[in-house]
Amino acid sequence: QVQLVESGGGLVQAGGSLRLSCAASGRTFNSYNMGWFRQVPGKEREFVAAISRSGGGTVYADSVKGRFTISRDNANNALYLQMHSLKPEDTAVYYCGADRRDYGLSRASYQYDYWGQGTQVTVSS
Repeated sequence: QVQLVESGGGLVQAGGSLRLSCAASGRTFNSYNMGWFRQVPGKEREFVAAISRSGGGTVYADSVKGRFTISRDNANNALYLQMHSLKPEDTAVYYCGADRRDYGLSRASYQYDYWGQGTQVTVSS
């Protein structure tokens, strides 16, 4: 089992940048593929990016490709999401998730086993 805690959210103007962090407990962080998702009220949780156990593989939603970068530091049990050129439509609660499956990087929230509590990102126009 792994426990996840997100941080780094806040209020930023359009065009600005933020870096989200996700701290993981336990000694098995590098046994999970990790992902970032976001959610706005009344909508389903939306895939943002995912990264493989080693950090060697990444996938992104088309809406954030070229603006966001997912990374991880297995030595420090940490996951990151660097966000640049933020847009008002990026406003959401951002969640990190851990996927213990043995294959593939999933874009489906139901395939993630553990979640953090979320951190709010608000982009003003």
